[in-house]
Amino acid sequence: MDSADCTHGLFIIPLRLDDEIQPGDRLVDKLLQALANHQLQLMHGDILVVKHKIVSKAEGQLVELDKVKPSASSRAWARRYGVDARTTELALAHSKRIVRRERGVLITETKHGFVCANSGVDVSNVDGGRRALLLPDDPDRSAAKMHREIKKRLQLYIPVIITDTFGRPWREGLTEAAIGIAGMKAIHDYRGRNDPHGYPLRVSLEAVADELACAAGLVCSKLARAPACIVRGFRYHAVRGSARELIRPAANDLFY
Repeated sequence: MDSADCTHGLFIIPLRLDDEIQPGDRLVDKLLQALANHQLQLMHGDILVVKHKIVSKAEGQLVELDKVKPSASSRAWARRYGVDARTTELALAHSKRIVRRERGVLITETKHGFVCANSGVDVSNVDGGRRALLLPDDPDRSAAKMHREIKKRLQLYIPVIITDTFGRPWREGLTEAAIGIAGMKAIHDYRGRNDPHGYPLRVSLEAVADELACAAGLVCSKLARAPACIVRGFRYHAVRGSARELIRPAANDLFY
C-alpha cells in the first residue's frame, strides 16, 4: 500500500467477542477465534482497529478501587463535585502534568503525551465499578506485538490501530483517537502538492489514523459489544508507524 485514500469505497466490519477479556489472555488468539466464529477473515489490505480496553484488560492494567487511598485533596475535590475520589487519585498518579482542574473536570497529560480527561482512567465497561482500567503501558508496543503476531500466524501484513475515546477542546461530544499504531503511517503529508485548483499546499497534514479510529467508533461504540473492527478499502502507507507522530511538540503548541 503506497497511497492513502479509499477511492473504491470504505468498509468497516465490527468484530464481536463472545466473552470478556481477562488479564493474561492472548488477545490475538481471542480476535482470530472471534473472526472464525463469525465467519470473517482478514484480507490483504485490511487494517485492524482495537479499542484499548481489551488491550488494557489483557495486559492486566486493572486497579482494585477499594485498595486506592485518596489524598485529602482528592477527597475534597470529590465531595465538592460528586466524583469518585479514588479515580481522581489514580488520574493524578498517572499524570505527567495537570492541564486544567476546574468545575469537576480534570484534564491531564499522561506519560505517553496524551492530553485527556482523568489520564484515561475509566470504570465504564470494566466490571460494574469495582475496578478501574488504565491505559496500556505502551500502546505503540502493544500494537506492534499484535501486528507481528498476526503476520506470523496468517502471513498477512495487517496494520493495527489501538484507540481510546477523547473529548475535544471547543467541541461537544466524544470521538475516538489513535493511541497506538503499528504497520502504517499515522499522518498523510500533502505539503508540497497542489490542490485541484493548482494552489500549493503548505500546512496540510491529515491525521489518517485518527480519522480511521473515528470511523471505527461508529461500529465499536460503548454499547455495541464490538471492541474491534476491520477497516477494508483504505490504502495506507506501510511503515513501522507510531502514535507519537500525532502528538504535537510543545514548541509548536500555542496552548501548552
